Amino acid sequence: MTFSFDTPTTPLAYFRALVESDADFPLFEAAVSLAQDEYPELDVQQVLGDVDQLLLRVKRRIAPDAAPLQRLRVLNQFFFQDLGFGGNVNDYYDPDNSYLNAVLRTRRGIPISLALLWTELAEGLGLKAHGVGFPGHFMIKVNLPRGQVVIDPFTGQSLSREDLTERLEPFKRRSGLDDDFDVPLGLYLQASPPREVIARMLRNLKEIHRTQQDWMRLIAVQDRLIVLLPQAWGEWRDRGLAHAEQGHTALAVRDLETYLAHAEEGLDVDAIADRVAELRRARS
Repeated sequence: MTFSFDTPTTPLAYFRALVESDADFPLFEAAVSLAQDEYPELDVQQVLGDVDQLLLRVKRRIAPDAAPLQRLRVLNQFFFQDLGFGGNVNDYYDPDNSYLNAVLRTRRGIPISLALLWTELAEGLGLKAHGVGFPGHFMIKVNLPRGQVVIDPFTGQSLSREDLTERLEPFKRRSGLDDDFDVPLGLYLQASPPREVIARMLRNLKEIHRTQQDWMRLIAVQDRLIVLLPQAWGEWRDRGLAHAEQGHTALAVRDLETYLAHAEEGLDVDAIADRVAELRRARS
């Protein structure tokens, strides 16, 4: 879906216009737009057009009266076999794996970016497909007349109930979810709301940039997270700390004070208050 409005003057303003309402949230367009921080000349509409061309190609392989399961099989063959999309096992933490324009070019990505491309095509084929924020690994769920199929977008593999249960075990052990506190598998397979999908993409990039101490790129990601989730006060804190690393003292103090004003019960409030005092002394 393309979101139409007068083109804003900056990529962040464009992103803000896309995500300001949960009604008709243009998930795929918002996901494509994330790459504008790294590729300032990126034409988002061109990327959307490129995906439309892929959709036309796969539609030509499917009879108009084809059953949903047949549509699913043709799409999987087209996407994973013929086009060769798959996980970037050689450089999983390359930021390009999160940028859909780059994923289209290299045909390599991470689960969430591959899932977004696959589900965009699936929806164009009339399939009821959704991204699923499965612990540790984003998945695709397709509802069919006789049940549902769960697909690992990294490999294209369809996963059985046993496969999914096995993949959950490490998460359950870390979280203390033993038999007494277990929850049904279906609760882990709920469709992720679009805002949560974009947040997950941004937080993947955030972790990469923080690990690399790339504060400039981290600030750009934090700008988007705060637009997307304005009351996620920890994102204000993290942007403030990145500004401090860059020597942007006034901006750092503003963000950290915003955090302190809203996160009175945070475990780190004393440490952040000390950091603000230190920054203020450095300015005087």
